[in-house]
Amino acid sequence: MKVLKFGGTSVGSVENLHKVKDILINDQDKKIVVCSAMSGVTDQLVKLQEFIKLKEEEAITKNLHKLESKHNDVIDALIDDQAKRVELKEGISSIITKITELSNKSYTESIGAEIVTYGETLLTYVFSNFLTSIGVGNTLLNAKEFMYVDNVDNPNISKVSARLGEIIKSSNDSNIYITQGFVCKDHLQAISTLKRGGSDYTATIIGAAVEANEVQIWTDIDGLHNNDPRYVDGTNPIAHLTYNEAAELAYFGAKILHPQTVSPVVHKNIPVLLKNTFDPEASGTVISSKIHSKGLKAISAKDNITVIKIKSNRMLMAHGYLRKIFEVFDNYKTSIDMITTSEIAISLTIDDTTFIDEILKEIEGFAEVTVEYKHSIICVVGESVINDKNSHRLFEILNYIPVRMISYGGSNNNISILVETKDKIETLKFLNEKLFLSHQEAAV
Repeated sequence: MKVLKFGGTSVGSVENLHKVKDILINDQDKKIVVCSAMSGVTDQLVKLQEFIKLKEEEAITKNLHKLESKHNDVIDALIDDQAKRVELKEGISSIITKITELSNKSYTESIGAEIVTYGETLLTYVFSNFLTSIGVGNTLLNAKEFMYVDNVDNPNISKVSARLGEIIKSSNDSNIYITQGFVCKDHLQAISTLKRGGSDYTATIIGAAVEANEVQIWTDIDGLHNNDPRYVDGTNPIAHLTYNEAAELAYFGAKILHPQTVSPVVHKNIPVLLKNTFDPEASGTVISSKIHSKGLKAISAKDNITVIKIKSNRMLMAHGYLRKIFEVFDNYKTSIDMITTSEIAISLTIDDTTFIDEILKEIEGFAEVTVEYKHSIICVVGESVINDKNSHRLFEILNYIPVRMISYGGSNNNISILVETKDKIETLKFLNEKLFLSHQEAAV
């Protein structure tokens, strides 16, 4: 069994849905297909959440009408049979009615989470019926019936496995199972989400649950590149990455992967393939436990980083001082990305400022605190990266860009630097030149 995940761009148009259909037809293996919502639909549902909070009924009605029309237009373009079109549009109307009923309730976070998951419901309903209409047998599964992860950070794979196994066993035997990404149920069995981009995570959770041969993540780029191709010219796809390398790159900003993607499959040694929907023959990137090479592999950047500097003369030789600081962040479930220390000061970074006012208020009770916003972490990744004979060139950046922090040692696979976001693109280009391009030219 394989698990194939297709993102919003891959299912974002009628033309692209045909491409996905062709990929599925050309792969004869039994598979579970995880789909995101169509491009822009989740953003539309997030707007709907805001309209519901503000009780803007006219905006809610317009939003839902636009959502229904978008999917009806896709049905018109995909389905030739008029009677089938009518049937499917009635199904879309029924789903929109469910969203409307939620919209009429007093807004809660639980209702908001449920609403935002309907993009995947709409897409998989349309796509599954499209496949059926052209003679491609498949079974549509409702992820809300088996994605009982309990805890997003540490999903209960055995529970997902048991529930999904029962559902597959009781359903019609099929070569293709279609289901929704992103959605899950928490420890209270309330509908929740795996956060934005979480369909990747859905795929690897399911992959671990069914002990798949491999998980394929299909996007609009041919694998994970050695730098961000949106900002840097001349980047190249990486043929092989280890789980550790991929996890570091994903956490520190590689957009092609959800930060937690690889964690469910590591202990089961299930490879993850990153493939291009628009160029299926491209090799892409294989993520596995195998180390094909060591040294510099890739650079990624994580934005929206906030720097907090904590200073106190009482800190010198004070037992328990660091613990006291970390407990504040832990109490507000706020993760720390980077940290450096001196005798009387600590500098650290966070990417979630939801509770920053509360955090600062507590710390200001025993230390002086300064905050800086709009920073980016630039992460250089590779197995045993520090031993690469070219890695020292990373530090030439100090001659050109004001670097706020440098971190190495927490992992042998990662050297991170912190810069202001306004310097991010220049930093990515500089590092690409020093670490990759000049190295390649020297080799030639």
